[in-house]
Amino acid sequence: MTLQNDQDSVELFQVAAFYSFVSWPEATVTSLLQNLSTIGAEHQLKGTVLLAQEGVNGTICGSKEGVTALLARLQSDLPNGLFEVKVSWTPEQAFRRFKVRRKAEIVTMGIAGVDPCKTVGIYVDPAEWNALIDDPDTILIDTRNDYEIAIGCFKGALNPQTKCFRDFPTWVEQQLRPMLKEQPSKRVAMYCTGGIRCEKATSYLLQQGFGDVHHLRGGILRYFEEVSQTESRWQGECFVFDQRVALNHQLLPGVHSLCYACGLPLTPEDQSLHSYIPGIQCRHCLDRFSDQDRVRFTERQRQMESASKE
Repeated sequence: MTLQNDQDSVELFQVAAFYSFVSWPEATVTSLLQNLSTIGAEHQLKGTVLLAQEGVNGTICGSKEGVTALLARLQSDLPNGLFEVKVSWTPEQAFRRFKVRRKAEIVTMGIAGVDPCKTVGIYVDPAEWNALIDDPDTILIDTRNDYEIAIGCFKGALNPQTKCFRDFPTWVEQQLRPMLKEQPSKRVAMYCTGGIRCEKATSYLLQQGFGDVHHLRGGILRYFEEVSQTESRWQGECFVFDQRVALNHQLLPGVHSLCYACGLPLTPEDQSLHSYIPGIQCRHCLDRFSDQDRVRFTERQRQMESASKE
């Protein structure tokens, strides 16, 4: 089936990725925890919504009516609406369950005082992004995790080689600060999947005294929506945190799959290796788990295969 942004299609599930940094009272967060859980159950939505006093971050999948209902409930408590909403479509449910969780941060950096509600870098729309990153005075930084960058990135981007977003501040102090001290005229441009991590990263840099900091509005996914592939500076696919694994420039599922043992993306070549056992091990985790773990993974894989046949 060809996936299209056809909002009238009854055969496709709608996927909505969204976030908004906003300062709201604890009472609002508590109310939303219950209300969104109820809406998700009523409409059989799947996915995850994270709520914190700094805002909301989530990706959900289900019927168009269900997704619309949940987003409308969120909008009613957001004075300026959701900052970013990106919609795509899939013939299969993209998640296994539905979760609404209270968190200390909607994207975890673990640094006190970083407040994107107050200060962020300069937003750059996708239409202006190519010109910015083509400029030799721009240092382009990917704020995603190393395993995400491995399957796709913008040409020329620096890879901080972080395993999680908490590692980013350490890389800034150890690598970026000395780099900019030697090249003080350089500007910084950052990006991530949907815009939330790079937005918070700009807030951190500004808090730490950096200047001339830019970030891609709406992230890679909005860039895919608004910039043609012929003009694109993107190479590869974009990792997403759901069962589609990765999307190509048309926002369609790409060639990557997921190792359900370690959670890392696999290329078709990875899956052709003799060492690869679906759901049990891949080249990334051959020496990572015990025999007991693999027995558990084998049983889980058996249950998943049985469920898929029902």
